[in-house]
Amino acid sequence: MAGRPDGRSGGPRSVVIEADGGSRGNPGPAAYGAVLKDADTGAVIAEDGTTIGVATNNVAEYSGLIAGLELAVAYAPGAAIEVRMDSKLVVEQMSGRWKIKHPGMVPLAERANRLAPTGTTYTWVPREQNKHADRLANEALDGKRSGITVAAEASDEDESLIEEIESPSSAIGVDQAGEAPKPFGAPTTLILVRHGVTPHTSGKRFSGGLGGDNPGLSEEGREQVRAAAVWLSGLKDKIDAVVASPVRRTRESAEIIAAELGLPLEEEPGFAEMEFGAWDGLTFLEVAEQHKESFEAWLGSTDSAPPGGESFRAVEERVLAGLARVLEQHAGRTVVVTSHVTPIKTLVAHVLKAPLDAVFRMELSPASVSVVSFFPDKSAPDGSGYRAAMRLFNALPPGDRSLLDNGRW
Repeated sequence: MAGRPDGRSGGPRSVVIEADGGSRGNPGPAAYGAVLKDADTGAVIAEDGTTIGVATNNVAEYSGLIAGLELAVAYAPGAAIEVRMDSKLVVEQMSGRWKIKHPGMVPLAERANRLAPTGTTYTWVPREQNKHADRLANEALDGKRSGITVAAEASDEDESLIEEIESPSSAIGVDQAGEAPKPFGAPTTLILVRHGVTPHTSGKRFSGGLGGDNPGLSEEGREQVRAAAVWLSGLKDKIDAVVASPVRRTRESAEIIAAELGLPLEEEPGFAEMEFGAWDGLTFLEVAEQHKESFEAWLGSTDSAPPGGESFRAVEERVLAGLARVLEQHAGRTVVVTSHVTPIKTLVAHVLKAPLDAVFRMELSPASVSVVSFFPDKSAPDGSGYRAAMRLFNALPPGDRSLLDNGRW
């Protein structure tokens, strides 16, 4: 897409912006949601859901409009724009039919006008038709998201993921000495899927493995995993098995995916979540207050563990042992692995040869998809017997197939 920050070429001739905003209290904690779509195909290009502190509904709605226009500038430069909102006030004022009487709205309207190209149109839609933007705003207020997600890349990921699986050699590139790699055998590819949300996820509570509360998926979590399963169904003829952590939420996620793909389900205990011991079921704030000393030690060292729990180093040891078993049992094949935040981040750090504390600098969304491949190579410098490649990280299903539009994501 010409002019895009990621340098990709091509782009839509016209786009639709769906925007909304809301305040819990009016004024009160406020956030906006904005979605940029290709007008011809309906594919999501990018979306934004961000809090703005304490504000009124009107300020939040204008902020959503501005965010949507900024998405258009960044990801669809030169495209014709239609804005769709359920705010009659914003639509009528931006169309020039209503005067802007409140002084606080004037600078917001001026900023929007500077961003909007000549010919931009504004359409009022019923709230029922603006669920996507409304959902983003509410997710931001609930602390479930913050900032921009570029979904345009995801809209091509069905094809690009298939291409990666079919032509994996491009992932290796050159080695650390700058030399072209030797020919490799068929890779073992792991499609890593984080489980969907549970009541603990939504409550931002520590949720460990089999030793804790072990909650199951919420209905929202099931919908998230169903969306991921439908997306992965495009690879049905290339995936050989589904491997799950034995923890309830990952087992339930794997069952949904395995049913969609028509594949057997296996368990790998090495991919279970970290055991949090006495912290399980508590929020970060509760842990920081009730277990201050051990919490600070845990944050400062990968060798420190919660009382009665595991350290990151202990988790790494069993995750890599689980990886070795999967690579042996499924050599040269593609496998879906449903797991958790800590094991997936640990695998990513291992593949990238990053220090283990890199797990603190990664974000992994519920039901997101990451892909890693392991190419057999007996001459690998680290003695592992393979060379690893990171293929995809923290990707969500394409907007037109991820339930985004009906507000359930």
